[in-house]
Amino acid sequence: MAGHLADVLRRVCRRGHSLAAVSRFVFYRDPAFWLGCSAYSVNRWALKAHLHSVFLRAHFNDLWLIPCALPLVLWLHDQVGWRAAGPPRAGEVMAHLCGWSLLFEWVGPHYIPWATGDFWDVAAYAVGALGAWVWWQRRTMPAARR
Repeated sequence: MAGHLADVLRRVCRRGHSLAAVSRFVFYRDPAFWLGCSAYSVNRWALKAHLHSVFLRAHFNDLWLIPCALPLVLWLHDQVGWRAAGPPRAGEVMAHLCGWSLLFEWVGPHYIPWATGDFWDVAAYAVGALGAWVWWQRRTMPAARR
């Protein structure tokens, strides 16, 4: 345990910021991650079988790509020292949104015969990414003036 703590502290100090100045991001313990994983599971194994909504069948689960996948990827990046502490930044969210959109909606359909590319899937990824980013930045955004 002490060795792991020493490694974490070394990584944090190497990044050039103090622990007090950076808000902590909890990766796979984030409420948006758990909400997304729960919503995906309920839709996948309960709702789609009983409801005949095009949105639930085709796009609802796509909303949860960024909130569910990005925290795990960023946790891996954090473990190997590839990112600074704090919540996901807009550039990280956009880079993964663009990369996964290209992979799932352009590359995949070219190499996997049963896969299809769909612009509306990309739109759902983007809506989910925006919602997740706003949630992750809620502590750093200035309060609305009254």
